[in-house]
Parts: sequence; C-alpha cells; structure tokens
Amino acid sequence: MNTTLIHNAKIINEGNSFKGSLLIEGDKISKIFKGDVPESVLKNAEVIDADGKWVLPGVIDTHVHFREPGATQKGDFQSESRAAVAGGVTSIMDMPNNTPQTTTMAEWDKKAALAANKCLTNYSFYLGATANNLEEIKQVDPKKVCGIKLFIGASTGDMQITNDEAIKQIFKEAPILLAVHCEDNAMIQANIEKYKAEFGEKPIPISYHELIRNSDACYKSTSNAIDMAVRYGTRLHVLHLTTAKELALFSNKPMAEKKITAETCVNYLWFDDQDYERLGAKIKCNPSIKKEKSRDNLLKAIVSGHIDTVATDHAPHLLADKEGDCLQAASGCPSIQHALPMMLELAKKGNFTREQVVEKMCHNPARLFDIEKRGFIRKGYFADLVLVEPNSPYEVKQQDLQYKCGWSPIEGTTLSYRVTHTFVNGNLVYNEGAIDESKKGQQLSFAR
Repeated sequence: MNTTLIHNAKIINEGNSFKGSLLIEGDKISKIFKGDVPESVLKNAEVIDADGKWVLPGVIDTHVHFREPGATQKGDFQSESRAAVAGGVTSIMDMPNNTPQTTTMAEWDKKAALAANKCLTNYSFYLGATANNLEEIKQVDPKKVCGIKLFIGASTGDMQITNDEAIKQIFKEAPILLAVHCEDNAMIQANIEKYKAEFGEKPIPISYHELIRNSDACYKSTSNAIDMAVRYGTRLHVLHLTTAKELALFSNKPMAEKKITAETCVNYLWFDDQDYERLGAKIKCNPSIKKEKSRDNLLKAIVSGHIDTVATDHAPHLLADKEGDCLQAASGCPSIQHALPMMLELAKKGNFTREQVVEKMCHNPARLFDIEKRGFIRKGYFADLVLVEPNSPYEVKQQDLQYKCGWSPIEGTTLSYRVTHTFVNGNLVYNEGAIDESKKGQQLSFAR
C-alpha cells in the first residue's frame, strides 16, 4: 500500500485554516495531524514537504464538456483531464450534448467505458433530457448518474426542448437532481432578427452577443423553471447564472435547506462585457458574459449564499471555430486548468475568502450531489487533494496549456496561485508540471 505524508501544510477545509499534515494510505486519508507527526510515520511514509503551501480538497467541477464522443478534435477525456489535474480538479461531471447525445443509459455506459480508459479524474455524466426519453429518465440509477440535464435554451449541440408539456413532465418525474440551462429562446430569436435588420449584410460584432442573449431572456426562463420546480417539488439546480436580476429568485439559506439551488461559472466572475473588445469570440459563451454590474453582484452572491456552487462550463473549441461574427463564432471556451487559481485570485482581491472558494468548488458540489466520501478533508475520505503554492506569480502561456484546443482566454494573465501537486484517489497524478497517466480516475458514486 502506498503511504504518503503531506507534511506541514496549511490545511483549508470546512471553514477553517490550520497548520497540519495529512497521511494518505492507499486511496484514502488515514490521519490528520494538527501538531507534530510521530517519528514512526515520518520514517515509513514518502514525505512531501508542504511548508508554505496550502492543501485543499480536490475541486469537483460539476459542469464540463470534454467533447468525447463526437468532437475529439476539440478535446477528449485524456487531454481535458490532463488540464483538469494540472488545475487541481479531481472529479468532473460531463454534459450530454455529444455526438451521439447521451440521452439513453446505453450511450451513458458507452461514454463511461471511454472515460474509464482515459480520464485521469473521477467522473460521472448527466443523462440528457429530450421530448421523448421520459422512461429513460424515470429509470436512472441514482447511485450512478449525477443528474438530468435539460436545455430550456438553445446552446451547442441543439438539445433544446420546445414542447412545454414534455418539459412539465420532466420536472414532475425527474427522480434525481434536474440541472437546467435557462434562456428564453423566443426572446433570443427576436433579438437576432432585430440586429440582423439593423446590420443588414454587415457582420454583427461579438459584443452584441450580450444584447442578443440578454438578462431578460435569462430571467424569464429561470423564473419559469423555478415556478415549475415549486409546483412539482423538483430538485432543481439552475446552471451558469449570469445576471444580477436572477439572483433575487434564489434563497440564501444554507444549501441543506434548499430544493432549488444555483451555479455560476468562473468566467462570469472574471470577465464582463468590456472584455469583448479585447478578447472577442474567445469569451463568447452561452449564456453570454454580461455587464460589470452583473459580475459584481455575482461576486457578492458567493458571500451571501445565493450562489451555491462555482463550476467552469469548460467547453473547448478550435480557434477556427471561433472565427466569424456574433452569429457565426462558436460559443464556449476552455477554463478548467486555471479555474481554481482564478478563484483564489478573486479571493485575494477581497471579493470573498479562500474558505468560501473551497466551499463553492469542493464542499457544496459534494453536498449537492451526495457524492460518497469526496469533497472534504476527512479521515476515511478519498485522498482527492490539491497543493497550492500562494504568492508564486506566473504568466499563463500557450505552451503550458494542456487543452487539446491549445488556447485560453486568459493567456498573458499573471496569476499568484500555483497548483503544484494533485492527488486523485491517493495517486499523485500531477507533480510540479509532470503528469502521471498510468492511474485513471474512478466513476463517482452517490449516496442517494
């Protein structure tokens, strides 16, 4: 059995920070030391000197698009999980808008087989909702499937459901958490026609994406989804909130007391509409990045508790796919490799605390999905851990990216927090830039 001691780190966990050491035996955390470590442990373990570093639970990213199967020229389980572990992410939940779409358990199982052979992180997958797969949804194994994904707004992959009766039945019958993309497609289409008429044959600038997929389209759809969830008692999780207006629809009670919860993504906390001029389609995503006021209110909602989880919506595209105007350039961007350092950078600026970063990216995802023995630094839990070196500035450079698509919207940015080590199930898969691909992640299980 492999035995590793992470020695003299600052442990950040469950709202506390303290100097301590962690003993990993096999795939679990076996002991947590708050004081001196016995000499017998020091002699018999492989010791990682973590003095001056932080140790956090591994990030659980509950919203990614790793592009496999169907678009492996953009990313696959191997390439994107390399980027994940380089960024301290130890578990992922992948979305169903693949080719073929993950809308049956047969396709779900095929996808799991692909991940088992390639994915360095732990993994689960959403089952996609369609207008005619209600029986598949009703029969999902709640210990195996993380959630049901419903597109009430059109996005990459064209999985939007427009049949109101089908949507109601999904809200009524979903046996596990229902994760919903909320944008009102009729409002979006009306805005598209408006700007097509205004620009004629000229290209519509990328900055108009925020005007087309605007706050009103998000608010109307989110409000309707919440109304249905209340009516049917649905366990609803609204994905990628982008607007100040939507926040008023959510409670700031402790997450354990809520049946309706909210996610935002790192890009919506980092960028605002002023960045379109500098970055163009590199930050075009659905829903759109909104105005500075919305970003500021989302940052405050991390503290207030109106936002429960922070994910990435990691969605790589080739740069060639990002060419064209507002209506032509693909939506989505890669983000998983630097999401944790970006969040810690926002904490350093005083927007929230590092303990709140851990709560929204590690603890709450585990609570939300009832993930078994992950998301916390606790004795007997899986050793999914990340070591971070604070005050270690570095520039994000293209040659250091692990994404298959080979670019990032934050290239050239200086970050202060460096991920140095990532453990997945007790295996050191990322070590100061070196990635060990010999050990693969496990399929997540849920205590439902």
